[in-house]
Amino acid sequence: MVGAWAPFDPRGPRLVFATRRSDEGKYAAAAHLQFVERQVAGLPEDLPDDYCRPRPCVIVVDNYAVHHAQLVKDRTNALNTAGVRFFFLPPYSPELNLIEPLWRQLKHQDIPHRSFLTIDELHAAVTAALTARSHLPQSTNQLRRSA
Repeated sequence: MVGAWAPFDPRGPRLVFATRRSDEGKYAAAAHLQFVERQVAGLPEDLPDDYCRPRPCVIVVDNYAVHHAQLVKDRTNALNTAGVRFFFLPPYSPELNLIEPLWRQLKHQDIPHRSFLTIDELHAAVTAALTARSHLPQSTNQLRRSA
């Protein structure tokens, strides 16, 4: 699974995610760019050279190898022009990544079963947990505002 926590989205805080089954291949640079460009930044599929988002989009990433892949580096200038920038966290600093507590919650509380008989059951459990979490307020401040 891959996810992006968008706390400052104009529509309200949201979790954007995509799941990928092991039989669908690795999560490589092309899949990463697809996720970032379409699902997170909402860029058009055929990105014009002069396109710029109405609001800047800063994507905080850790040092997973896919984030540093050559394909991603080759696309960086076009993304910058479109108003999408990557901010790389320092190595070995998960405490700075705001989505890490959410992953911990999902892994240890939202998906309590640790084994599944089939890949389909695992995929369904992960997707259900992510879907449920994507619609919930993510902080006590948000809970207070919605009350």
